[in-house]
Amino acid sequence: MELGVFLPISGRAAVHVLAEAAQQAEALGFDAVWTADRLVIPWEISTPYPYSLDARFIVPPDRPFLEPLTCLAFLAGRTQRIRLGMSVLVLPYRHPLYWAKIATTLDHLSRGRFILGIGAGWMEEEFAALGVPFAERGRITDEQLEVVARLWQDERAQFAGRYYRFDNLAFYPKPLQQPRIPLWVGGEAPAAQRRAGKYGDAWFPYFVRTTPQELAAKFANVRRAAEAAGRDPAQVRLCCCLPIELTPAPVTREEDRLVGSPAQLVEALQAYQAVGVHHLALQFMVPHWPERRAQIEQFAREVLPALRQA
Repeated sequence: MELGVFLPISGRAAVHVLAEAAQQAEALGFDAVWTADRLVIPWEISTPYPYSLDARFIVPPDRPFLEPLTCLAFLAGRTQRIRLGMSVLVLPYRHPLYWAKIATTLDHLSRGRFILGIGAGWMEEEFAALGVPFAERGRITDEQLEVVARLWQDERAQFAGRYYRFDNLAFYPKPLQQPRIPLWVGGEAPAAQRRAGKYGDAWFPYFVRTTPQELAAKFANVRRAAEAAGRDPAQVRLCCCLPIELTPAPVTREEDRLVGSPAQLVEALQAYQAVGVHHLALQFMVPHWPERRAQIEQFAREVLPALRQA
């Protein structure tokens, strides 16, 4: 099982520690680093945040939040081996001709190390600020995935849909990775599972709490959706983002949370490995970078070797 780690792209120290964080992850043996997507943060947010236990968004509005694709382009030149992942690009926020060009540029600059996680988004206030209809985000996302398939494959790309329309376009360079840049489809709802089955190379949800068995059961829906779309279900991998916390001493274990001592985390992560998870992107839930860096280093010393031997 591959393991990735989220980068510190928000916070007042982000600009200063971003390269160090990616280089540290590479040196420690992680397989990928991941950035999240946020363009603006409203001062008041009524939309429930689906990725925290209290449904409140975790980044204060006055905290800097870097643009993720720019960060990955920067890191393409500051790293050598580690894969560079987007978790996840909210497709309706950007025109597909624009983000597809950035994605292919990143793919070439990183020499084929880019993973493109995509999603439909969740924050209604951010959609309103960008002038994008929140209720239509799923349909917009699906149409963008149809658009990018044409751009990345066809010499003379054309498309006529509800939201996007163009004819006889040249779009170069095509992706360096073939047949395309890996598309990992985020989202946890049934619509997202169907989207992953129809369009994705992986299903890539973020769960605050889930057991390995629950995750595997939901992934069965993705495979059924792939089969219904005429695809081989084996072409779609199971990947996931999970919060994690390393504790100095053992705690009472909860099967649906990655919290505990190094030995407890080895056991918990092996359970995800056993149900067929291909990649886990880990978000260390420590607010300040020095303490988070220490947890990541301890994880690499005391947890990673045991998982590599499994």
